[in-house]
Amino acid sequence: MSTAFGQSTVLGYPRIGANRELKKAVEAYWAGTIDEAALASTAAGLRAEVWQQLRNARLDAIPSNTFSYYDHVLDTAVAVGAIPARFRRLELPALDTYFAMARGVDAEPALELTKWFATNYHYLVPEIDPETIFTPNPAKPIAEYAEARALGIETRPVLVGPATFLLLAKGPDPFARLDDLLDTYAQILTALAEAGVAWVQLDEPAYVADRTPAEIDALRHAYTRLGEVEHRPRIFVATYFGELGDALPALLDTPIEALGLDLVAGPGNLERLAASGPLAGRTIVAGLVDGHNIWRTDLRRAVATGATVTALADHVAVSSSCSLLHVPVDLSVETRLDPELFARLAFARQKVDEVVLLGKALRDGTAHLPAPLPATPAAWRDDAVRANLAALTAADRERGEYAQRAAAQQARLKLPALPTTTIGSFPQTAELRAARAGLRAGTLDAAGYEQRMRAEVEHVIRLQEQLGLDVLVHGEPERNDMVQYFGERLAGFAATDLGWVQSYGSRCVRPPIIFGDVARPAPMTVAWSSYAQSLTAKPVKGMLTGPVTILAWSFVRADQPLAATADQVALALRDECRDLEAAGIRVIQVDEPALRETLPLRRADQQAYLEWAVGAFRLATGGVADDTQVHTHLCYSEFGEVITAIDALDADVTSIEASRSKMEILGDLAAIGYGRGVGPGVWDIHSPRVPAHREVVEALRRAVAAVPARRLWVNPDCGLKTRGYAEVEASLRRLVAAAAEVRGS
Repeated sequence: MSTAFGQSTVLGYPRIGANRELKKAVEAYWAGTIDEAALASTAAGLRAEVWQQLRNARLDAIPSNTFSYYDHVLDTAVAVGAIPARFRRLELPALDTYFAMARGVDAEPALELTKWFATNYHYLVPEIDPETIFTPNPAKPIAEYAEARALGIETRPVLVGPATFLLLAKGPDPFARLDDLLDTYAQILTALAEAGVAWVQLDEPAYVADRTPAEIDALRHAYTRLGEVEHRPRIFVATYFGELGDALPALLDTPIEALGLDLVAGPGNLERLAASGPLAGRTIVAGLVDGHNIWRTDLRRAVATGATVTALADHVAVSSSCSLLHVPVDLSVETRLDPELFARLAFARQKVDEVVLLGKALRDGTAHLPAPLPATPAAWRDDAVRANLAALTAADRERGEYAQRAAAQQARLKLPALPTTTIGSFPQTAELRAARAGLRAGTLDAAGYEQRMRAEVEHVIRLQEQLGLDVLVHGEPERNDMVQYFGERLAGFAATDLGWVQSYGSRCVRPPIIFGDVARPAPMTVAWSSYAQSLTAKPVKGMLTGPVTILAWSFVRADQPLAATADQVALALRDECRDLEAAGIRVIQVDEPALRETLPLRRADQQAYLEWAVGAFRLATGGVADDTQVHTHLCYSEFGEVITAIDALDADVTSIEASRSKMEILGDLAAIGYGRGVGPGVWDIHSPRVPAHREVVEALRRAVAAVPARRLWVNPDCGLKTRGYAEVEASLRRLVAAAAEVRGS
């Protein structure tokens, strides 16, 4: 067997299937309509299809074990035996234990869910404590390697590296158990070698963030130890999403055979590599094709960068900058995109072709490379939008003092202590999805579609009144997604038909594409919110997605600073806020769940980001009157790291995910003297379990101990679109009852 790395590779590939086959199979298994064997068959077919596509594209080095039923960090936890005792005690079959950790069961809540670095992918946070018994379980990577080999395809199994795994985990001291974990990884490496594996990929993206000397020493220790394993595959350490800094020479001090560097998000890696001394015998895997966005690569510029790396190392392989998990599968099926835009895009399948082309160009020269793209079309520019941006002043991002706003809002809204609400969406039923599909297919006309959506809005309003909620929502039945919906109504955006990307588990989104200047041709939400408000005397929230989240969950143009694009989106939302207010909407929620997600990984870059991100939100919301209550919502990130920015948003009420983390965020808010309204989530909507009444009461009592009741709101963690009506009704009844109990105590 050859031990050469190869000329071209990718760090991972989408696992959901071109038509979300995995999503459908997993959800069918959860629903009990297929068994484990049928789920496994679908999964095996998807894996085989990916490996064969990569081989047929002439990719030299093909990864395996990048498939997952839910999350690759959870897969690594299972591979090293980091299954918390509370799940072991359930004594479920292995697959059901796995899904219990991911989704929770009646007896146990799920593992925490948070964002994978600066992406919209969510991973499950491992739980490590002194009682965790690390045990090697390499069955999955070995089985998938054997599957590929049976097809005549040699692959490279991928695992999260030990240092990143511990840094991502929840526990008192990330490296207290490092040596125990390294013993387990060493046994896994030996098992892989015995199965015939020549190369293994261990991902260490945590080291592109700021790390202490002790953390870098732990990385060096880890790979010195693993490099000394007598019988093992060759080790490829993959890093991505930024620059390695001092971790780069630390890794080169170890016996690893290959090192992957992101040269798209981390161009400074090249200079650090050049300063690191001789690289004899090492393979450098150069991440030259952007795995986190969908624009075509400037191939000639990438070749020049690759040539610089080639002058430094004995062997260079071309790669995607990170896993292609973060982009859609195949551009070729998008037949309705504008040709000017289509020509500038590359999805996962096309990025593989770019990687192969670049590998060939480094070896044979650039004669075969396609011609560069022409200049950006003039039609993508909107001079009126640019003039409006140029005319902005600091006053456009300000509202009155909070105390005055709060008094005016209470006089208008007359809310009780501990007011109850939801985050926005209600269940997206099969009937709603069928109506949307019928509208797209032309089998349901616009009038019929609107009639069905209005009926659902009325149902949602009546249900909330019956349940006793204080501030209502219209339920968003007309929205396919909280970002895509707006992208389809704003100029400068394009939507795909099948551009699905995994967000978490079986949840997939279709990020819109921002290709030009952004403008709002017409109101986007006013008619739906106005109709809902006409049905009730209680306040109904107008629901918008904030500018930072719209950028984070879209594929964004790369030809101007993000701050400029964010302000263009904010101006459109500002107009929408004013129109909602003029239509009589007294509460407007502008969601920013991606505020932490988009934070640069290096502290030196964070303040500039936070300034424009906060500024864009305040531009969007700064045009409404003091007695209009502005809410925002944040979820599933480590928000303690941006707590001062959350305060600076100056929203009247901030609802925030808190149930899986046991209200940890409240301590961060108290530490900075946060003095506005806050709604820490008391019900984890990403789990199918209905919370017990006592569980919600206890969560609220923890919240009341940290936040004065006059500023505390009661709400779920997030929107309810992924849940069913039976569990929603039961859970909301308990939420309202718990609020009443705590309010009266």
